Amino acid sequence: MTSSPEARPRVLVLAGRGRYEDPWHDHAATSHLLARLFETHGLEATVASLFPSTAELIAARTHDLLVVNGGTGRVDPEFDGTDEDWQPFHRALHDHVFSGAPLLAHHQGINAFLDDPAWPRIIGGRWVRGTTYHPPRSPALFRVVPGAHPLTEGLADIPVDDERYTLLAPEDGVVVTTTQLEAGVEHPTSWVNTAGGVRTVYDSLGHDARAFESPERVALLLHEVNWLLGRPLDA
Repeated sequence: MTSSPEARPRVLVLAGRGRYEDPWHDHAATSHLLARLFETHGLEATVASLFPSTAELIAARTHDLLVVNGGTGRVDPEFDGTDEDWQPFHRALHDHVFSGAPLLAHHQGINAFLDDPAWPRIIGGRWVRGTTYHPPRSPALFRVVPGAHPLTEGLADIPVDDERYTLLAPEDGVVVTTTQLEAGVEHPTSWVNTAGGVRTVYDSLGHDARAFESPERVALLLHEVNWLLGRPLDA
């Protein structure tokens, strides 16, 4: 969908539940927080829980940007459907991203769709079980990689109380936009992926509401969203 010049761009925030909701993150709360933030910056935002029927929302192409805010949860066919029941959802998601429409994967979104082999290729990386981890949550500094990508223009390094994902595995071809220092090594924490005709961003920050108390963190998120939507970065 392409919005008219008079219309506000529309964002659909997909909130994890069931097989895409983990016990360590309040996906509903952060999804509504994201939606309120987008609304205050000139966007029209809708939150939808992840059900197999959410495929219909995506296939309708009534939104300009998809935001995936889920994780890895309980696979229970009696609760939210079988793998086969979820296939139309994944086909709709693939149709969206492989048509070049934009998508942002937020925080645990890197772990949302483990039943979709294409998901790492879509977002340009993965959380590697048994390898990737995060130290205990604490105040931290995320470094913006200067000149890495147009969306980093004007951004300052990010002091924030958040989780620091460590030893993520970005794929070849992504552009890393932020890093964090752990054990003497700079670890990628956010990136842009345009390989294979997609237009996606992965941003590992944003565990809960405290993470959004950092204006620098909010600035990064808004730059990512505006770049994905083709808007001025400071819109």
